[in-house]
Amino acid sequence: MVEQSGRHAVQHRNWTGVQIAFEQQHTLVSHRGSFEPGPPPLTFRNTLCSNREMLEPRISAVADNLLRALRFFGEARDTAEISDLPGVSIIFCGLNYAAFNAALLAQPVDADARELARIIEVSSAQFVSRNVRWTCWVCDDFLGRPLRREAQRIFSKHGLRPLTEAPGMYAERLVPPGRKLPLLEVLPVTDDRTRAAFANIMSVAFDIPHSICASIYGVERAWMGSFQGYVGFANQKPVTTAAAMVTGDVIGLYSVATLPQHRRLGFAEAIMRHVVERFTRASGSERTVLQATQSGISLYQRMGYQTVTNFSVYITD
Repeated sequence: MVEQSGRHAVQHRNWTGVQIAFEQQHTLVSHRGSFEPGPPPLTFRNTLCSNREMLEPRISAVADNLLRALRFFGEARDTAEISDLPGVSIIFCGLNYAAFNAALLAQPVDADARELARIIEVSSAQFVSRNVRWTCWVCDDFLGRPLRREAQRIFSKHGLRPLTEAPGMYAERLVPPGRKLPLLEVLPVTDDRTRAAFANIMSVAFDIPHSICASIYGVERAWMGSFQGYVGFANQKPVTTAAAMVTGDVIGLYSVATLPQHRRLGFAEAIMRHVVERFTRASGSERTVLQATQSGISLYQRMGYQTVTNFSVYITD
């Protein structure tokens, strides 16, 4: 994903599914304090999902895993917060950095334009109260076709513009590699060395300010949850990263990045396969999901991934 913000261009190849508990209308689930109340909360109607209530299982697998993985940013810092409201999960990373402050549509809206508008309004209030920019992630299959055509207009009316589209990809199992892959020493992110390496590679590979990466990926508490990071070393030098989130029997891959001078040598594929194999040995499952950019989609297709859905990402002006 590419975010243009001043002179910085941020590129995200794939990102971070949780089941939302629809509690009382004013209930706020927060890991780090609480959001301001904002406008009246969403009302939840049992008819909200209508005929899209049962999504195709592969789409659900992708969307659920992403929703869970993005919570990483709401748990990484002591000032970060997560708010689960009916229909939307709101993640504040504790910094004014739009790519890591996200509202995610958590269930199908189908054809209800008013409900979508209210979700946007509730989400906006949480971030506006903190004077930070933010993004909104929408699985296209959560919207009926007529509403999908109207979505850009609705978001624009509320001050958000299209940022990017991220194909959601699924593989029942990876196909064998079609080439010899380079040797890598893959270490989990567990200490100062690996945290610093992960932060540096993410900063360089995606042109994210190093201070932002260090404040998120470089702190110990970020890696104390279920989002697990890995760094690949070639000749004892860190060259590539990947992260994984497991939901049920699905392995989600995120933060796949390689330093520019080491690209097109197979390091990204090598670390991805290593991470999948590690989790497959532990769980027995080979099902994997990810979100892709156009630059990475051909690699993922060669590895056995198929596009099953799409995520539209909007950003505040």
